[in-house]
Amino acid sequence: MARTLAPPTALAIGAPSRVKARDWSGIVAHAILLAAVAVLAFPLYYAFVISTQTLSQVTSLPPRPWPSTALFSNYAEAWQRAHMGRLLLNSAIVALGVAFGKIAISLLSAFAIVYFNFRGKQVVFWMIFVTLMLPVPVRIVSTYQVISVLGWVNTYWGLTVPLMASATGTFLFRQFYQTMPDSLAEAAQLDGAHPMRFLWSILLPLSKANMAALFVILFVYGWNDYLWPLMITNTPEMRTAVIGIESLVPRTSQLPEWNVAMAAAMMVLLPPVGVIVVMQRWFVKGLIETEK
Repeated sequence: MARTLAPPTALAIGAPSRVKARDWSGIVAHAILLAAVAVLAFPLYYAFVISTQTLSQVTSLPPRPWPSTALFSNYAEAWQRAHMGRLLLNSAIVALGVAFGKIAISLLSAFAIVYFNFRGKQVVFWMIFVTLMLPVPVRIVSTYQVISVLGWVNTYWGLTVPLMASATGTFLFRQFYQTMPDSLAEAAQLDGAHPMRFLWSILLPLSKANMAALFVILFVYGWNDYLWPLMITNTPEMRTAVIGIESLVPRTSQLPEWNVAMAAAMMVLLPPVGVIVVMQRWFVKGLIETEK
C-alpha cells in the first residue's frame, strides 16, 4: 500500500516560526545570564577601580568608573601599612589547616558510621548532624573558654582546631560511601585488608573528587572567617588578612583612604579566587558525584 505523504508546503508550515522562537529564547536566556553576571561582577570591578585611583579621584563627584594610574602605589602602601605578607601567611595557615582538618575528621567519622556496626550508630550520626544548627557564633563563648583553659589563645592551634569538626563533611562522605557496593568491603576482607587499609587503598582514591569539592568550600570558609580570629587573637602578628583590612580604615573623623583599603581587599580576594579557578573542574565533578 502506498503511503500518503503530505504536500511539501504543508510540512514546511510552522517550521520558520519554531526556529525563530528557539532563536529568541536563546537570546533572552543569554541576555539574562549576561545581566546577572554584570550585577555580580560590577562591585568587584568598582572595588578594583577604586584601588587604582588617588584619594582625590575616589572622593570626586561624579565617581570615576574607570581605572587610574595609582595602582602600584596603592598596592605597595597597603602591603606595607597592613603588613599583608604576615596576614596572608596567617590566613593561608588557617584556611589550609581548617580545610585539611575538616576533611580528615569527616572521612574518619563517615567511614566509622557507614562501615562499622555499633550500638547507637544512627543516634551518633544525628547528633553530629544536629551540630549544623550550632555554628561557631552560637557556641563561641564556651569554645573560647575551652581554648583559654588549654592555653591556645593567640596561637595557630586556637585559630584552627575549634573549626575542624564538620557535620557537613561527615554527611557528604557518608552519602558517598553509601553508594559504594558492598562487594568492595567484602573483597577487601577476603584479601585480609584491615579497615584502615581498605580506607586508604580503596575509599580514598574513589573520594578524590569529593575531597576536592569539599576542600574548595572549606578553604574559602576558613579564609573568610572573621569573628573567631578576631576573638581568639590579640596581637597584630596573629591577625588574619580579613581582619587586617580593618586596620586601614581609621576610626576617627579622618577621611578613610578607601583606595588603599580597596587595594588590600583585592589582595585578600586573590588567593580564594585562585583556588576556585584552579580546582573548578574537580569542584563541579565532586558535586555531581555526590548527588549521584
